[in-house]
Amino acid sequence: MRKQLSKAGYHQQFLLGYWHAFESDVKRKNWKYIFRLWYEAAVSGHKRAQFYIGTCYDFGKGVEKNVEEAFKWYLRAAYLGHRDAQYNVGFFFREGEQMEQDEKKAVKWFILAARQGLIDAQRDLGVCYFYGKGVPEDHVRAVYWYKKAAKHNDAGALYNLGLCYKHGDGVATSARWAKHYFEKAAHIGHKGAKKQLKDYIL
Repeated sequence: MRKQLSKAGYHQQFLLGYWHAFESDVKRKNWKYIFRLWYEAAVSGHKRAQFYIGTCYDFGKGVEKNVEEAFKWYLRAAYLGHRDAQYNVGFFFREGEQMEQDEKKAVKWFILAARQGLIDAQRDLGVCYFYGKGVPEDHVRAVYWYKKAAKHNDAGALYNLGLCYKHGDGVATSARWAKHYFEKAAHIGHKGAKKQLKDYIL
């Protein structure tokens, strides 16, 4: 019977798997080996390992693709506070993958991830507030979360802010600020923002 590792030992095992997955110069990754390293750490309660086991099942890396298993591992990591896992759980509920669609639960998990600074969650939470998906419609709160994500140059959040300022949704109408955000989004490559600038009349 194999001896169990200490908490530090499982962390080192996770880091070894991470090195092989993302830091090694080897082009053909041994994902089965990486999966085994992460799996042992994940079973021990290592939240980052649990998240990455979820991604392995999600994308079929080192194991047969299994979205149901992916969700289970994301959920375990999410309950331990892993922000990317929290966002992924929210995404599953929003899209209705492996369960009945539940926008309220999606918002719950997006909020947890957004409060930890996850940009995708901040932008998507803004969308939820803007359209009233899972929460009461609130354009002011939508703008608040868009701005959080926009600080990190998220193209979608920048574009959405441009629209808010163009139409006066949650903010006072401002051609100057609309153009400002469209320009920033367009610079990153957002096609919609480029079109807005082309058609925009100051």
